[in-house]
Amino acid sequence: MKKLFATFIVVTTFFINLTANASQKITVFAAASLTDAMQEIGQTYQAQNREMDIVFSFASSSVLARQIEQGAPADIFISADQKWMDYLIDHQVVEFKQTLLKNDLVLIAPITDYHTPVTINQQTDWRALLPSNEKLAIGDPDHVPAGIYAKESLTNLGVYDQLVPQFARASNVRDALMLVERQEAALGIVYSTDAKVSQKVKILGTFPTESFKPIEYPITLLNPVASQFYEFLQSETAKHIFQKYGFVTL
Repeated sequence: MKKLFATFIVVTTFFINLTANASQKITVFAAASLTDAMQEIGQTYQAQNREMDIVFSFASSSVLARQIEQGAPADIFISADQKWMDYLIDHQVVEFKQTLLKNDLVLIAPITDYHTPVTINQQTDWRALLPSNEKLAIGDPDHVPAGIYAKESLTNLGVYDQLVPQFARASNVRDALMLVERQEAALGIVYSTDAKVSQKVKILGTFPTESFKPIEYPITLLNPVASQFYEFLQSETAKHIFQKYGFVTL
């Protein structure tokens, strides 16, 4: 009887510990453009909180939002635009949001390219910048935030329809960056922060901020278990890391 009781205690303790460990896992769904900054922030946080396990899922905000809507176990969600956060709020999946960061939109080319810096406005000669046989890497403007911002800017600059046939559509902004890094596209439109972390591309110009809606990154807490990390993402420590990667903090 004593052996049976002792076995029960051991087994019970094992499952309690297993449950405790599982409860310390935090899953963060974040826009692909946040990859480098969020990984460093996660490492910094875990160094101070070794009992926590921060797991990231990076993808286009649209993909992540739909996964969350379908029940994906995200504890925190950071979108690259307000649209997909509002989508979850409208569908009563998310209750609140707050803006965490801002970003810029830039035109890039391979680092070995001969292009010189350009001023992007309604007088920009896109035919000279991008010959008809070359491609422009862009997040899919139908659902990827970076592509949506790019579409709005190019439309307001009066060249969207002209450039559409040359689009190399990517599933997220990091894939658009990769196309230019691999020289599979002559030019690309990405966030300033993406361009700055790459050693294989250079920024040719910055899109005028008045040509598109502000690039804002809203954040929401989906599970109270992640409250501490949620607060850490808004701390001075996290802000310094975001700023290091080129984000504008609020």
